[in-house]
Amino acid sequence: MAIQRMDNVGIVVEDMDAAVAFFVELGMELEGTAEVKGLVADRCTGLDGVHCDIAMVRTPDGHSRLELAKYRTPTATADEPRNRPHNILGTHRVMFAVDDLEDTVARLRPHGA
Repeated sequence: MAIQRMDNVGIVVEDMDAAVAFFVELGMELEGTAEVKGLVADRCTGLDGVHCDIAMVRTPDGHSRLELAKYRTPTATADEPRNRPHNILGTHRVMFAVDDLEDTVARLRPHGA
């Protein structure tokens, strides 16, 4: 059986408002927000006492989504160093095609790009 689609990529963030603003400025659309907690959240993450806020942003074509998560509990942990080399295992990039790279970077600079 072949993959039919990729529904979303999850990213844990420190500042939900700033993360949503960044991706909306990039051109994504806020699809919705929710608060997640309880046994189902614990089972899905393999953590105990999960309580987090999530926001789903989608690409304009509606085919791809990023799920942003801000953990209230347990506290999110940082893997140091923050600017890891590219040969470290794990996700370190999400890439988008844009119409005008210089304009996009200029618009995203105030959001931490």
